[in-house]
Amino acid sequence: MSVNLIGKPLTRVDGRAKVTGAARYAADFNQPDQLYAVIVSATIGLGRVTGIESAEVERTPGVAAVIAYSNAQRLPYLPHKAVIDPAVGERLHVLQDDTVRFYGQPVAVVVADTLDHAERAAAALRISYEARRPLVDPADPRTERIAPEAADRSRGDAETAIADASVTIDEIYEIARENHNPMEPHATIAAWNGERLTLWSKSQYLVNEQAEIAAVFGLPVQNVEVVCPFIGGAFGTSLRTWPHVTLAALAARHVGRPVKLVLTRKQMFFTTGHRPRTLQRIALGATPDGKLLGVVHEGAGETSRYEQFTEALTTVTDYLYSCPNVRTQYRLVQLDTGTPNHMRGPGEASGIFALESAMDELSYKLGIDPIELRRRNEPRVDEAENKPFSSRSLMQCYELGADRFGWAQRTPEPRSMRDGRLLIGMGAATATYPAFHAPANARVRLLTDGVAEVEAAASDMGPGTYTSMTQVAAEFLGLPLEQVRFRLGRSDYPQTPSHGGSWTMASVGSAIRAACLEVQAQIARRAVEDAGSPAFRASVDDLEWSGGLLHRRGEPSSGLSYQDIVGRTGVPVEANGFAQRDPEVAERYSMHSFGAVFAEVAIDPDVGTIGVRRIVGAYGIGRVVNPLLARSQCTGGMIGGIGMALMERTVLDPRDGRPVNAHMADYLMPVNLDIPKLDALFVDEIDPHVNPLGVKGLGEIALVGTAPAIANAVFHATGKRVRTLPIQIEHVLTA
Repeated sequence: MSVNLIGKPLTRVDGRAKVTGAARYAADFNQPDQLYAVIVSATIGLGRVTGIESAEVERTPGVAAVIAYSNAQRLPYLPHKAVIDPAVGERLHVLQDDTVRFYGQPVAVVVADTLDHAERAAAALRISYEARRPLVDPADPRTERIAPEAADRSRGDAETAIADASVTIDEIYEIARENHNPMEPHATIAAWNGERLTLWSKSQYLVNEQAEIAAVFGLPVQNVEVVCPFIGGAFGTSLRTWPHVTLAALAARHVGRPVKLVLTRKQMFFTTGHRPRTLQRIALGATPDGKLLGVVHEGAGETSRYEQFTEALTTVTDYLYSCPNVRTQYRLVQLDTGTPNHMRGPGEASGIFALESAMDELSYKLGIDPIELRRRNEPRVDEAENKPFSSRSLMQCYELGADRFGWAQRTPEPRSMRDGRLLIGMGAATATYPAFHAPANARVRLLTDGVAEVEAAASDMGPGTYTSMTQVAAEFLGLPLEQVRFRLGRSDYPQTPSHGGSWTMASVGSAIRAACLEVQAQIARRAVEDAGSPAFRASVDDLEWSGGLLHRRGEPSSGLSYQDIVGRTGVPVEANGFAQRDPEVAERYSMHSFGAVFAEVAIDPDVGTIGVRRIVGAYGIGRVVNPLLARSQCTGGMIGGIGMALMERTVLDPRDGRPVNAHMADYLMPVNLDIPKLDALFVDEIDPHVNPLGVKGLGEIALVGTAPAIANAVFHATGKRVRTLPIQIEHVLTA
């Protein structure tokens, strides 16, 4: 029997399906008699619709319906909030009134027999507006800043400590709006059967999409089913249930046939969220030997007027370094835009850019190596919560990463390293992310042939959920990998949390473990109750499982397999598992992942082009279930960090809030030629407190520290400190 599968670098169990085209994504589930829907997006940034000339379009060949606020079904939009929804405000009620709240808001949907007919009709639809000028720039002095709940934290007197410090830093940092832009666009196919609705829909949170659409239409939750077995990348954009899902269901009900709706790349810049543009101030005060005396971190992020989107912009500063005087402040800037959304490393990635850039600035001002400065401020406990860390391996990450990167070969003076005419820079930065956990359920069913079916309503947007969950189940059942079939992507499977926040393995994996242990207990009871079983009338306490065999304690050489026990009765055995974090343990410890990221850049001093040559990341993430998949996660996060640091920026026209670069020609992202050598290392870290598997999560932290490491490398190469992301040629040439 297979054992010790956790920790093995196994290839993806779903790999063949993906490379052969057998894997089906949301838009692949075409239905009989299906129609096609195309959204018509508002071309003003604020105001109202005054008229829609639809008669001629409705007579166009193939057009089945033109649906707008004037003829759309009035939906109840019952209250519904999930953990990923803004706590304050109300989601967009699509096609329920004539108000336009932001550019690109859906104002109509055209349904036709082919996609071509629907697109042509949508383009021909004439809509008139009463327009007002929107406010879309968070730096505009006319904007209002509001404080969300628990926005400010403080210990000691940070202002006085900084004022009295012998060495200080006080700077402003800015990060542009980013859009997720995964390979697979948002897509939903909706089909009604009476009052029952099936959605084949791209979703990172199936049970929430089920509950959200049930609330929108006033249906019992069990009347909605969501199916999503594969996701072609998401990075947070599919965590929420956006208006297009409602529109697909609304259109399908309106025409009485299944409807397919796929967003265009341009529309994905309008209504499916984005990383908010942020403005931050960091002030540091330190002693001449580098001990932090005071830290102030003030941050502001954009949000829509109808919802208050919040993220963890300033929370890292509370616990990352030892300092007796810390004040953090977080504000929201209400704008006439769509609501932002969680994007990989949400909040932490933005906040840590400002903090780690400031720490790098402080290191140069003090003449102390950047890693040594962090070592001198390494805390013994989480000073914000006054709790011990469940585990903290930041310094081990720096040691491991510095050795692999060759940090010792770096000369500390800016502009001191060259490769021919190119300026070479090396930078480092800390990464961290909370070790989250959420209640989760799973089901294990052992069939008469000894095969185990494992089910959970989770998602897989690319990190390898199918594979890693199969490894966990096979490990605890003692079965070969090929005898375990893991299924996800259906809302009627056991409920799980969202596929985001780096908590899928911690939560769902722990639930699968619990289900495996429970099904083994049930089978053991069946064995001792079966008169034909060698274990008949034995005490369950005298039996144990090892390598997929049930045997008497101390007698591992002989035992009964699952097939032996289940096959005798011909009745499969099924068990459910549930896992949640012990609240007492959660209260006792501060739980986070940590990492250290190193970057090398080469800059042409004449034209200012910046090339990333290599990145090394070392991470303390608890137990690593699959090192091959984990390294893939890390390199993907690093690539996202390159984009954040040097390329990604959504630009809005101040006149109407239109994203002027809502296409892949001008919204720049790293491509193959931009990808340098990427290396990911893992500290051998054991954390028994976070969950039964000892895992901390990896997807978010891999992006978090990359942008500041690159920015710090740019300073080392040029001597010019750029405090705005993305760093552009003009910053290097004119800073």
